[in-house]
Amino acid sequence: MLLIRDKQRKSMPKQSELIRSLLALFDEKKMIYDLERLTAYECDGLTAFRALPLAVLIPDSIEEILAVVEICNRYQVPLVVRGGGTGLSGGATPIEGALLLSLARLNRVLEIDPQNRTARVEPGVTNIRVSQEAAPYGLYYSPDPSSQVACTIGGNIAENAGGIHCLKYGLTVNNVLGVKLITMEGEILSIGGKAAESPGYDLLPLIVGSEGLLGIIVEATLRLLPKPESARLVVGCFDSVAKAAQTVSLILSSGIIPAGLEMMDKLVLDAVQAFVPETLPSSAQAVLLCELDGMVEEVEEQSLRVKNIMTKAGADEIIVSEDDAQRMRLWKCRKSAFPAMGRISPDYYCMDGTIPRKKLGYLLGKIVELSDQYNLKVGNVFHAGDGNLHPLILYDQSIPGELEKVESMGEKILELCVQVGGSITGEHGVGLEKLGPMCSQFSAEEIAQFQRVKKAFDPHCLLNPGKAIPTLHRCAEWGKMHVHGGKDPFPGLERF
Repeated sequence: MLLIRDKQRKSMPKQSELIRSLLALFDEKKMIYDLERLTAYECDGLTAFRALPLAVLIPDSIEEILAVVEICNRYQVPLVVRGGGTGLSGGATPIEGALLLSLARLNRVLEIDPQNRTARVEPGVTNIRVSQEAAPYGLYYSPDPSSQVACTIGGNIAENAGGIHCLKYGLTVNNVLGVKLITMEGEILSIGGKAAESPGYDLLPLIVGSEGLLGIIVEATLRLLPKPESARLVVGCFDSVAKAAQTVSLILSSGIIPAGLEMMDKLVLDAVQAFVPETLPSSAQAVLLCELDGMVEEVEEQSLRVKNIMTKAGADEIIVSEDDAQRMRLWKCRKSAFPAMGRISPDYYCMDGTIPRKKLGYLLGKIVELSDQYNLKVGNVFHAGDGNLHPLILYDQSIPGELEKVESMGEKILELCVQVGGSITGEHGVGLEKLGPMCSQFSAEEIAQFQRVKKAFDPHCLLNPGKAIPTLHRCAEWGKMHVHGGKDPFPGLERF
């Protein structure tokens, strides 16, 4: 059955014609437009926002994507692109009346080039598969989000995903050498390539992290790294979050750059212990996981130095991995944090903000204060080395008003991140979730410039509209409520 909402009834003839045009191109295996199956696509990993698209299209070729783009332009229908659906900011949430384009079937690894240390892949390839395909050559792909078994390269590029090892090896933007994308005007653009440098303007940093607003990624060339000769994980267990946070600065100021430096607090640790038992001490109030990699002698020397730093900083217990099997078991605790928290609460809201490392202790203390103020439990698990926080606010969406309370608390946390010189997002993106906080991060002039860049690639704003870039009108309303004392923060400016 074709789902038509009441407010869409006026456009039913147009929609029927649109569906007929799509059915002429796609068979039932590549097109979904019945209510029951559409429901599976109503949100991404952020379940607080839900909507049903008019139809879901699952092409398996560039030619089919170009045909979809042509139809969207012909009927002026918005298009939302979806990867693995693991995003946490609502970036792939559909829009009622829009088409949703799933890139799940564009999932081929096109080339592994060991001499140039590159991989050329389609957007539907999962993150972990790149490393699996590169492993026979002694290579791997370093960005490793917690959802790497399910998230796709296209989605990673859209959100500029990070992961445990981004401290030493960088985010997605540091590991993508080139992309091929389709614009909403039907152009195929190739940006970058296998070489470290390309002629002309460097547009890759603009595309990576653009949240599906500028083009449809159909191919990516990724940087591969040689597997380190040795790796060791040092885990420090502390009786306070403050001590663990201070240890982060001590390690980095010593000149050591860990491959990964992660922290979990007591609430997260208890949930993980129930999910992955007998791995970490249950008495700790916070644990710090520090991985060192490189040459054998270098790793041994740095592991000893980190252990000494943790001891002097007040660690009650320190675990040093003896082999790769134990190292991976310990990392499993960190990577199991999100599903583990899902077992102890009906719902949780995963925030994503970045701050200067020296402000870790201060921000974590403020989060405790907000937790008491809003009467909501918060677990903290995050990339401590680069200051990327992931507070998990526990709540029950079935309780009236609970979600609104969580959203208010989340916005307070992001405002604090901006106030101490940080950012409202580190790797999850803005999507629908952070349109309000964008107005505290950026000025009206900056937001207007974002709009101009968007229109340069997508003049009719058909590609993922309403995401990532707030309207100035929204910012004016948000500013009155939050940070500007009731005054219009953008007086005299035209409202989009």
